[in-house]
Amino acid sequence: MLKTFVHQRRDISENELMEYNAFCQMLPGASSTQTLTLIGYKRGGLPLAILTLIIWILPACTLMSLLSFLLRFIDKTDINTHIFSYIQPMAVGFIAFSAFKLFKISIRNTITSVIMVLVALLTFLLFKTPWIFPASLVTAGIVTNFSDRRYPDKKEPRKKIKWGNILIFFLIFFVAALTSETARKHEWKNRGPYNLFENFYRFGSLVFGGGDVLMPMMYEQYVVRPQTVKIKERNPNALNMTKSEFLTGSGMVRAIPGPVFSIGAYVGGMVLSRKGAEYQLIGCIIGTMAIFMPSALLVLFFFPVWNNLKKYTIIYRSLEGINAAVVGIITGSIFFLIKDIFFINVVAINFISISIDVIVIAGTFYVLSFTKIRAPFIVLACLLLGAIT
Repeated sequence: MLKTFVHQRRDISENELMEYNAFCQMLPGASSTQTLTLIGYKRGGLPLAILTLIIWILPACTLMSLLSFLLRFIDKTDINTHIFSYIQPMAVGFIAFSAFKLFKISIRNTITSVIMVLVALLTFLLFKTPWIFPASLVTAGIVTNFSDRRYPDKKEPRKKIKWGNILIFFLIFFVAALTSETARKHEWKNRGPYNLFENFYRFGSLVFGGGDVLMPMMYEQYVVRPQTVKIKERNPNALNMTKSEFLTGSGMVRAIPGPVFSIGAYVGGMVLSRKGAEYQLIGCIIGTMAIFMPSALLVLFFFPVWNNLKKYTIIYRSLEGINAAVVGIITGSIFFLIKDIFFINVVAINFISISIDVIVIAGTFYVLSFTKIRAPFIVLACLLLGAIT
């Protein structure tokens, strides 16, 4: 996003991208999707925001939907993901490039440096804890309020708040919950899609921390929970899938481009697949729509609210700390991902793979920083490297 929308297209400024990213981290849902939706919203209002959202999620959700059908016809062990071996170290190179560029914008004094280091450490240690991101952002915002040097520009016009978005959000939430529970209690013959929509809309409304938090919630809902004695007695027809089906999907979603939330299309298809191909397709569509819909409604409602709140000095001063915390989160994420990549190869005593991973990380960072080669060509090069090694 930094390279494409800031440096190449100049759709937004570096500070705006920082602000969008920080703001979306404080909301539940898919943060990357919400950030892109805001960029579309700024450039072309609501129509372009919706179009941006659809184009962003469509490739990954289509691939994950196809995977749910593919698993019905082929042996799971035949799926070879070796071509994707160097996508993760490449991703670390992309993140390192972002951290380097954003560091120069946001880290300007002692307090922002301290915030960045502490948040990076907390992110590394508590990466899979859902509250660490919003808690770090809020705390950092409080800390920089002890400065009395910065004041907002109150001449900027106030944004109009569209209350319809939040009303639609809550209306869908309560109607989906009521319909799903009614379908379960009265054992509706075709209740699966109603239950699925409620489950996924609830996930999209309540998940903080992105895909790493969504995965365990889905695993508990569709793999662990249906096997408990209580659920077998009360709800024997609960939506479910096997452990191997879930792990196959959770592995593949990491290997394809796009948001991790696209696993919703796969899981939605798998839990309804036993009712036939028609229901499986419906499950893929519901899984895609219901998991992303809350993110879009929430970000489009709260962003004008956030813009108006920035006119207050206490909020305006918070941005300095919030931006520093974002750089800390990105930096901590880099080391967490590096740990995961290297740990697997160290255990396997595969020092050749470690060396190649280091070259891929460093090479990606160098190409992004010092050449004009576009990101898709870097991805293709890493896929080719995975295919030939």
